[in-house]
Amino acid sequence: MSSNPVAETVAALLPRAKAELAELVAFKSVADFAQFPKSESEGAANWVADALRAEDFTDVAVLDTPDGTQSVYGYLPGPEGAKTVLLYAHYDVQPPLDEAAWTTPPFELTERDGRWYGRGAADCKGGVIMHLLALRALKANGGVPVNVKVIAEGSEEMGTGGLERYAEQHPELLTADAIVIGDTGNFRVGLPTVTTTLRGMAMVRIQIDTLRGNLHSGQFGGAAPDALAALIRVLDSLRAEDGSTTVDGFAPESRWEGLEYDEEQFRADAKVLDGVGLIGDGSVADRIWARPAVTVLGIDCPPVVGATPSVQAGARALVSLRVPPGVDAAEAGKLLQAHLEAHTPWGARVRTEVVGQGQPFRADTTSPAYLAMADAMAVAYPDETMQYAGQGGSIPLCNTLAGLYPQAEILLIGLSEPEAQIHAVNESVSPEELERLSVAEALFLRNYAAG
Repeated sequence: MSSNPVAETVAALLPRAKAELAELVAFKSVADFAQFPKSESEGAANWVADALRAEDFTDVAVLDTPDGTQSVYGYLPGPEGAKTVLLYAHYDVQPPLDEAAWTTPPFELTERDGRWYGRGAADCKGGVIMHLLALRALKANGGVPVNVKVIAEGSEEMGTGGLERYAEQHPELLTADAIVIGDTGNFRVGLPTVTTTLRGMAMVRIQIDTLRGNLHSGQFGGAAPDALAALIRVLDSLRAEDGSTTVDGFAPESRWEGLEYDEEQFRADAKVLDGVGLIGDGSVADRIWARPAVTVLGIDCPPVVGATPSVQAGARALVSLRVPPGVDAAEAGKLLQAHLEAHTPWGARVRTEVVGQGQPFRADTTSPAYLAMADAMAVAYPDETMQYAGQGGSIPLCNTLAGLYPQAEILLIGLSEPEAQIHAVNESVSPEELERLSVAEALFLRNYAAG
């Protein structure tokens, strides 16, 4: 990175950032209070609030949102007449999955092979630290030239919409000229990338029942309808022979226009086993950024260990459907429900319920904010040109903010590049990426103020 005062300040602050990220990662802030204590999320929210107060934010508040979680808000006033920029991140995290599969404890930030490991290190507690680093660097080098609002969400990973509903009920709170969503990532380490599209998501729970209770498979198997077998049939109907998603009435064949994703690179990033083929058709970018994708997130059925020779009376699954820009997530959810119900065999009783939803998003890349970010990225990554990419994941708040503040320019950056393995075991963040992106964000705020 070329030397400049902002970059030098960020580099000097990196050890402090690591210590703070360790404190934040230590909170088991999974917004599923059936699995993790609510006090862990509340502790993380209070940590963020205290950090904002320490940086002279005013009006710092821990907001109780309609889904029972908390978001943290703060306002840092800039010069009179300055533009206002909203910085977003979330402090809630995905469950650690199999803790025994982690090389080091998931809620203990650990440095290994040049990366910092821990749940939320990249997604998205690292985003909170990135915002703090950028602001500290500006304060040490002439001051923050814009009004800054920070919002740290407490249930983004659960998709329960608490902050979205709160923002709709208090539309004045998050008004801004530009919004920086710190929850995506570079296409690869060292390649500066802004995310211009996000797929939306509809999440549906399906319950299938066939019997009043489990039956002995020797006595009744062969004639008694097996609920688990029925569920398997239904789930199989969601994919074509090549693995493409097939939902009745929903078949957009969009193409991705922009940065392409080399298939061999994707295989390496996704850690696909040797000899196992990719699914779907079209380019990799088409498949993961521009087309729908169904995923079975979980199935309730007896584990292999301890299983008995029984015909199952009931079974259920959680299914997500990622939807590309241009598709309404609510309509997609209805189509998924109708498909699941229509493909349930043998007259089995079936119930479906939409349990999560987020709309897709497409940014305006011609706005002044994008030019300001490109200039900032050129300093933070002097040997690279900023790229535009899509992302297959969802950030439901983006569309809510775009609807509430249509004049606002929305940019998406972040620390979740492929090596970060977000949502998987051994999630990690690159400290070099944290450093560069903090510099880029600081310089963006300076450029945007001057534009």
